[in-house]
Amino acid sequence: MTQKRDYYEVLSVDRDADEDEIKKAYRKLAIQFHPDKNPDNKEAEDKFKEATEAYEVLRDPEKRQTYDRFGHAGLEGMTTDFGGFGVNLDDIFGDVFGDLLGGFSGRQRTTKRGRSLQYNLEVTLEDIIHGKQFTIQVPRVETCSTCNGSGARTGTEVVTCPQCHGRGQISQSHGFFTMARTCPRCQGEGEIIQDPCPSCKGRGLVRNTREIKLHVDKGVDSGFKYKLTGEGEAGVNGAPPGDLFVVINVAPHERFQRDQNDLITSAKISFAQAALGGKISVQGIDGRDELRIPPGTQYGAQLRVPNKGVPIYKRSYSGDLIVEIEIETPRNLSGEQRKKLEEFAKLRGESDQHEQEGFWEKLLGRHEEDSE
Repeated sequence: MTQKRDYYEVLSVDRDADEDEIKKAYRKLAIQFHPDKNPDNKEAEDKFKEATEAYEVLRDPEKRQTYDRFGHAGLEGMTTDFGGFGVNLDDIFGDVFGDLLGGFSGRQRTTKRGRSLQYNLEVTLEDIIHGKQFTIQVPRVETCSTCNGSGARTGTEVVTCPQCHGRGQISQSHGFFTMARTCPRCQGEGEIIQDPCPSCKGRGLVRNTREIKLHVDKGVDSGFKYKLTGEGEAGVNGAPPGDLFVVINVAPHERFQRDQNDLITSAKISFAQAALGGKISVQGIDGRDELRIPPGTQYGAQLRVPNKGVPIYKRSYSGDLIVEIEIETPRNLSGEQRKKLEEFAKLRGESDQHEQEGFWEKLLGRHEEDSE
């Protein structure tokens, strides 16, 4: 027969340890070697039994005094097979773990928070410039309105499980201690639905498509996420619902590109307008805007119309409208127009034929490249 280890050694406590120290030492070992956490592990089960036996002796003043005087033999002399010493985990875990493990008494109904959902909403550039109210259709699991989530047919009740008597667990004896297991009949719920609700088939949950209103703010961008608390799927057995996350995707625009809070577009001007400067009207997102062209403006120059871009989120001002300038090269010149341009070329010092060809080739060639 294997000789029993000293109980103080088993719990790794001093011989003058008080009740709290003994309880803490046992708690640590019980969590580590509990059979539920170590299924089919004979060594862990033996260590759990050993720790439980040591705890039951050392926490009892009378048994501890006897053990301190006479050792294991003194206890054997007091009882046979530890009569009156059967360890019930309801008592031990209720005493040692308390709310940490929830004890092993009382009905253990399964509760589970509802699943959170994500909805991808595509909006236009105009939507996020002006702000817009949307109504979205969200398929989700909801509490059954017929039975209010009980799972039982209207007029009937959920009954207490006759096997575990509502505790959700049953006790099984293993040698000198008793261990609690999930009740196989009610699966730990502690209750049984004898007449299920026809709408949800006893689940207490149904799948519906729900209309939800959402206001999209000015200035949001693709990837912006709205969190609608409690608009996800329903929880199980009264648990809170999940959340709904609406992710914004701004569709590309045929005329404008967005650069943070600026809008980028293009406008064509004539060679004369580029050289002399002036004012032109450009198409903005909300209508036409006036743009000043400085004299000597070059092809590809970027000119700004202030505060005509995308509103800055939660602010009272906006980005700018950026206009990229394209210079149109004249085609099919009349004789008079060509003569005037040749005179202009001479004034510019581009009087010989080679230079004139270079001027026109450069101007017309640039235009053709841009047209491609």
